[in-house]
Amino acid sequence: MEQRHLGRTGLRVSRIGLGTLTWGRDTDEHDAADQLKAFWEAGGTLVDTADVYGGGEAEYLLGQLVERLVPRRDLIISTKAGSVPDPDRRFDGSRGHLLAALDASLARLGTDYVDLWQIHAFDAATPLEETLHALDIAVSSGRVRYAGVSNFCGWQLAKAATWQLASPGIRTRLAGTQMEYSLLQRGVEREVLPAAIDLGIGLLPSSPLGRGVLTGKYRHGTPADSRAASDMAPFVEPYLDEAASRIVDAVATAAEGLAATPLEVALAWVRDRPGVVAPIVGARNAQQLTAALSVESLSLPDEICQALDDVSAPVHRYPDQDWSTL
Repeated sequence: MEQRHLGRTGLRVSRIGLGTLTWGRDTDEHDAADQLKAFWEAGGTLVDTADVYGGGEAEYLLGQLVERLVPRRDLIISTKAGSVPDPDRRFDGSRGHLLAALDASLARLGTDYVDLWQIHAFDAATPLEETLHALDIAVSSGRVRYAGVSNFCGWQLAKAATWQLASPGIRTRLAGTQMEYSLLQRGVEREVLPAAIDLGIGLLPSSPLGRGVLTGKYRHGTPADSRAASDMAPFVEPYLDEAASRIVDAVATAAEGLAATPLEVALAWVRDRPGVVAPIVGARNAQQLTAALSVESLSLPDEICQALDDVSAPVHRYPDQDWSTL
């Protein structure tokens, strides 16, 4: 699998990442092991997790599989901290919480360091410079190799990255940002992606298949074993409207013309967007993951890309549009 640099750093990652959101919850140890082995054998290196996935079980399960199945040196392990299971405070970006969470993650993962450590979300109740100082401490201590953020909007990302660049050598530059991005969710193109490109930060798209909708599985109903038929239905429902249906139909038409699958077309589109480094793909089992990894051999023709761009184009008005047209 092709390797790409994460932002303006020396860190190279596979251009498809393996997500572990369901590990320890819907994905058991057997299926997780099959996924990790298939991913590694396909040349994948980037494995993404978080301290809150499965209440910590995803990290623990990954730690149990590493070395037993795949050498630690062959993986780029990315985890996150900052989300908390507290109804009164969803995010905690305080230095104390983040560094304690990092130590707990390392213990669950069974490793001395993580390759990429990300702040899971912006915490408005904590000064940003305090949150970012935790990244500096983590890197300088050797517990973290590279740092990034997740779910930061445009101004938050720009402020954080600029703060880190203000004192090179003292502060750790941001390597990546993780955000939802797909043909069904192109909101990052408004401000986040332009900021990331300008500041040399690589984008790691989450939910690149539109929460599973872009695979086409919901075109003729709701499969009994799908997320939309489970307690995750509210997560999927926003992408089951008429506008999404038109986009999914266009993806299916393109796939038919290319002798590919809708999954491959949707994933290839986001993988090769400007500024994108590696979409993070989650799967229930190795069979689903293998289907996603088959995208490595697919590059979309320019005319297909343009057609998909047109049918999924978000509406950007002031201040994004050209002032000369106002």
